[in-house]
Amino acid sequence: MARYVIYKETLIDFNDHFWTFVGSFLGIALIGYINNSQFTQADNVFLIGSFGASSVLIYGIINSPLAQPRNLIGGHLICAIVGVTVHKIMPGQIWLASAFAVSLSIVFMQITKTLHPPGGATALIANIGSEKITSLGYKYVFSPVLTGVLVLLLVALFVNNRAAHRHYPKNKNWYKIWQRRYR
Repeated sequence: MARYVIYKETLIDFNDHFWTFVGSFLGIALIGYINNSQFTQADNVFLIGSFGASSVLIYGIINSPLAQPRNLIGGHLICAIVGVTVHKIMPGQIWLASAFAVSLSIVFMQITKTLHPPGGATALIANIGSEKITSLGYKYVFSPVLTGVLVLLLVALFVNNRAAHRHYPKNKNWYKIWQRRYR
């Protein structure tokens, strides 16, 4: 009965829980610390909600294709560009712009093979975010998105390879995007 009650991939390993906690804590804390030292409390633009969801993937289920660096970086950047572009084209129509941004982002991630579910939230935030977020325009792509994603990736590379049974990224040639087929 336990086989049906407890999902097969549910982690019941203290070491995995430990490293998941350490990675997600360090990643989000580092982004928050940078945000805290660069902006006032009211300007909280460096921490965006999609980073929390990315943390679940890159620290919690590190072998998932959706958690790999190519998907993490590419997914967020594509979605940020699409989100800002749609917001600029439809500035007053939040409901329509949000739907277009998320839907186009998914399609572009599928085309580029960089599907990363939190990217959809990155596109959405470009449209529904505070005035400070939406006023950034294409700067949103670089900061907070690219900067935050790189912080999360560096922490993931460091933390996920500390334990003998955890290896991240799954594909050691992930950075070879110029090769047509890499394994």
